[in-house]
Amino acid sequence: MAGTWRDLGARTRPVPAADGAHLLVEIDGTADRAGEAPVLCLGHHDTVWPAGTLDGPVPLRVAPGPGGDVLHGPGVYDMKGGLVVLETAVRALRASGRGHRPIHVCVVADEEVGSPTARDLVRARARDSVAVLGFEPPHPDGALKTARWGSTRLRLTCTGRESHAALAPEDGVSAVDELVDQLVAARALAVATPGVLCNAGTLGGGGRTNVVAGHAWCDLGLRFETPAAETAVLDRLAAPEPVRPGAVVRGEILASRPPWPGGPGCAELLALAARAGAACGQDVDGRPARGAADTNLVGDLGVPVLDGLGPQGRGAHAPDEQIRLDSLPERAALVTELLAAL
Repeated sequence: MAGTWRDLGARTRPVPAADGAHLLVEIDGTADRAGEAPVLCLGHHDTVWPAGTLDGPVPLRVAPGPGGDVLHGPGVYDMKGGLVVLETAVRALRASGRGHRPIHVCVVADEEVGSPTARDLVRARARDSVAVLGFEPPHPDGALKTARWGSTRLRLTCTGRESHAALAPEDGVSAVDELVDQLVAARALAVATPGVLCNAGTLGGGGRTNVVAGHAWCDLGLRFETPAAETAVLDRLAAPEPVRPGAVVRGEILASRPPWPGGPGCAELLALAARAGAACGQDVDGRPARGAADTNLVGDLGVPVLDGLGPQGRGAHAPDEQIRLDSLPERAALVTELLAAL
């Protein structure tokens, strides 16, 4: 990927991290616009798929679809296709000879686990930018994303006291029972708070059926429409109260992306994208999304943000992940016009 960008005249720099290197790319503006603030383009090169998927259950293949050929494969929709759109657009822009401001690109290595090592890097690159463009997938109908719900991964850990489950159950404190009650309370809190989603994703605990469980845990996936909803729920779940005497309960935030509520600057950027779409014969619209991404990390910086510039398709994180091949050049044409207009 770095080699492709260098072929386009860019400077590239890898930033080592625990899950692989992030990639920073800088392309100078044309002579008449070299001193302008850059536009930052965001993407990620990690996927949720384990090594070996291409050779096993989800191979890369082209197949006919209702509206034309589709490309199936792990990560093509989320979000290898978006990286191809960006490279293609920049290549076309450079070849056209049209003026443009500096273009900076940040492709991170750990977006799918919450960007724990990329957070500060992304925010630092965004602060001095005129706008931030995200190349995640669009809405199913192709609409762009003008805001995003926040996303937090939180681990609830319950510690009890082991004892014989038949001979001395009263001497024990069940961590599993405590966890069940904590999850019921978390679900009730989420239901009672508008703009909140809660998913118990993974859990474990105990050891043997004849021993009162001394340890249990669960990782929750939480989504928040607004900062107020995020605060209301996390203040409770990050410092939970035990339900039964003798139990100890701890809440630990593993990763968090704040809500990106959009705003006037984002609306203006969408309007610019709509004009860029009209210039290449495309109708462009946008609306908020429930999914979180790295654009959440920069939504509070006062910089206009727009996401969903990747190709159309479906099946993110699913065995039928796919993109419409004809949407690759369509999206690239839109991004080319947008970069020139910026």
